[in-house]
Amino acid sequence: MTQGERSAPRGLSLLLMMAMAVALLPLFLIGALAPYLVREFDLSAPLLGALVTVGYGGAAVLSLVIGSAASAVGPRYCLVAVFGISIVVLTLFAGAGSYGWLVAAIAVSALGQSLANPATNQLIATWVPLTRRAGATGLKQSGVQLGGVIAGLPLAMVAASSGWRVAVGVGGALAAALAATALWVVPRDPAVVRSTSRRAARASRDAVWLAAFSVFVGAGIAAVSTYVALYASTQLALSTTVASSLVAALGAAGVAGRLGWAGVASRRSSPASLLAPLAAVSVLAAGVLAASAWWGAAWLWVGVIGVGGCAVAANAVSMITVIARSRPEAVGHDTAVVSAGFFSGYAVGPPAIGALAELAGRYQPGWFVVAGCFACAAVLAFFWQHR
Repeated sequence: MTQGERSAPRGLSLLLMMAMAVALLPLFLIGALAPYLVREFDLSAPLLGALVTVGYGGAAVLSLVIGSAASAVGPRYCLVAVFGISIVVLTLFAGAGSYGWLVAAIAVSALGQSLANPATNQLIATWVPLTRRAGATGLKQSGVQLGGVIAGLPLAMVAASSGWRVAVGVGGALAAALAATALWVVPRDPAVVRSTSRRAARASRDAVWLAAFSVFVGAGIAAVSTYVALYASTQLALSTTVASSLVAALGAAGVAGRLGWAGVASRRSSPASLLAPLAAVSVLAAGVLAASAWWGAAWLWVGVIGVGGCAVAANAVSMITVIARSRPEAVGHDTAVVSAGFFSGYAVGPPAIGALAELAGRYQPGWFVVAGCFACAAVLAFFWQHR
């Protein structure tokens, strides 16, 4: 039986979705719990953004170094490792007594992030039939934004009633339950997957183009997810709970967008043809975020949903493209390269926007920079498709 023709384990797609959610949960918690963290640790906007830089910057570097381990070691073991690392990270986060401990916790999270995409993509390429891969990838990638929903709604509610440390601890308990589930659900890796992976060549040209596209998309998304709650609470005078729910709205729109656009991508001969239009609409959404300062808080929700439904969805389409265009033995490696680009954008965006907000005393200039990032992504995608 060849790769992709094996019977997919029951519940595999849902488990992969949760792997993406838990791997990125610490970073979403920074945005959702930002008002609490700023008060407790007396943080400025740039220091809050630096936390995100540590997490995603480390993930960008580690993706290039260990991302291909998803094939060489075996994606099953890497998947279990993602959950195990998340347990450690969320435990450190919940017990942090100073800003330095927060930095340490987020630094460790980079290891799980760097493994998450290569491991989950390789599992899809190994176990999911060809005709179902786009849908499985869209569902899996929606897990990233599900992490935003978890952070911005149930865990934010726990933080409001019992404290932010308890909320983070609940996230750690979820990771522990999922680690046990992964060991039970995912079968051992076929020997052919691990043997061919050692012959994976350097990244394809498509992966390099997608990595460049992902830098700009990642920078814009990260800035929105990190600062939208602070923007809403400090500049638009929304309550902490309502401000945190904006992160959940971003996540919910991302889940819907990734699932919806994955379905569209599965019916196209070239899924990548969706990337330029999605980035172009994201430019408008970022402009609405900026305009909400004058038009009213209701428009803030419109902008957030637009970024979630289009910019966030573009990352899922990128991953569908990687799986579709890479050689089976190179899926993990090419995924690692694209992930490195995305994480690099996440590392650069928040501190840059935070510094700009600190300098300007308001967030509108930062939202215009976010629009510029999405515009650059649209141009890159357009020229790649027509080169």
